[in-house]
Amino acid sequence: MFDFQDLVHVNAALNAVSVALLLAGFAQIRAGNRERHRMFMLAAVAVSAVFLVSYVLYKANSGFAKFGGEGLVRPIYFTILFVHVVGAIAIVPLVPWTLVRALKGEFERHKKIAKKTWALWVYVGVSGVVVYVMAVHMYPYVPS
Repeated sequence: MFDFQDLVHVNAALNAVSVALLLAGFAQIRAGNRERHRMFMLAAVAVSAVFLVSYVLYKANSGFAKFGGEGLVRPIYFTILFVHVVGAIAIVPLVPWTLVRALKGEFERHKKIAKKTWALWVYVGVSGVVVYVMAVHMYPYVPS
C-alpha cells in the first residue's frame, strides 16, 4: 500500500538529481555547449516540477515533520531550514522567469538573472537534502 510518508525519501532523491543536473548544465555552458546546457537545464526544470508536485502531496497528507535533535544542533538545523524555505519560496518564480528569457532567445537578459537563479537553486537543492538527512536519518523525532 502507498504511504505518503514515503514521499519524503522520493523528494530528497529528486532534490539530489536536480542538483546533479544543475551542475552538469553549468559545466556544459562553461564549455560552450549551449545545446547540452539546454538539455540539462530543461531536465532540471522537469525534475524540480515533479519534486514540487510530490512535495505538495507529501505536505498535504503528512504535515510538517518534527526535528528530534537537541542542544546546539537545533539552532543549526532550524537556521538551515529557515534559509532553505526562504530560498525555496524565492526560486519558484525565478526559475520560470529565467527559463522564459532563455526560450525567447533573450540570452543576455537570461545570463544576468541565471547566475543568481542557478546559485540559489543549487543551494535550495543541497540544503533540502541536508534538512532531510538531519531530520529523517540523523535526528529523527521519537515521541516520548
